[in-house]
Parts: sequence; C-alpha cells; structure tokens
Amino acid sequence: MKVSIISIAKKERCIYDPLYKDIEKMITRFAKIEDIELFPKEVAKAHTISPKASQASYTKVLKPYLDKSYSVVLHPDGKSINSIEFSKLLSDKMSVNFFIGGAYGFDDEFIKACDVSISLGSLTMSHKIAKSVLLEQIYRGFSILYKHPYHK
Repeated sequence: MKVSIISIAKKERCIYDPLYKDIEKMITRFAKIEDIELFPKEVAKAHTISPKASQASYTKVLKPYLDKSYSVVLHPDGKSINSIEFSKLLSDKMSVNFFIGGAYGFDDEFIKACDVSISLGSLTMSHKIAKSVLLEQIYRGFSILYKHPYHK
C-alpha cells in the first residue's frame, strides 16, 4: 500500500522534521509513505490577490494528484472521526492520498472531488502540526488494522 500526504507548503527545514522522519519510518512497516509539499509561484502570487484566488490556485496545483487513489481532504468542516474510523480509511485500499490545504483552505470544487472530507479537530493548527497529527494517526490506524500493540 502507498500513502501520500500532499500539502500546500513551502519546502523548508523545520524543527518537526525529525518527528516526521521517525513516524514515517514507523509507517514503513505497513506501507510506503510519500510526503509531497507544493508551493509554486502561482500559489505565492494568488496569496497576494485574495483568499478565493488562493483557493483556486490550490485546486489547480493539487488536481493532478486526484488520481485513482482514495482521496481524503483535511478540512475544518469535515467529518469528525475517531481513530478506529480513521483506520477504516486505510483498510482495503491500494493507495490513499491525504490533502492538507494552504492558509485559505480548499474551495468547494476540490472538496467535492475528494472521496471524503475529515477534520483533525476544531482547533486551528499550523500545517506543520497538522502534518505531525496526521502522520501519527496514519501510524495508529495501521497499528489498529494490523493489531500492533501501539494503539493500546
């Protein structure tokens, strides 16, 4: 199985990198993990125009990744699920793409194009924190599916 995290984010080093690497290494017991960060010039330019222009630019940049994979968009208005329900997102799939939007979130067109919209909670958090929470839940989800003791 392959799991991809695709986000609107600048590729830069951060204090969370060692955490990401540790959790990604744990996930490789169960699946191949891919982290794709995208922040082309068109997104940067759209940020200077308006939130709506920014959302449209995110959709344009992320749309090619809406392939045959199961697509999960992280959105504050998405469904609130627990870890057991999260594990079912990973069950019986060949590949799953998780999408983390930019500062202005997603437009409705992109949300509707995905298979499911979930929320990591009602708290606002940075993309870097959201990615660490998502990675931990991916590992926890696989631990549940494969009855690994981590979940207990």
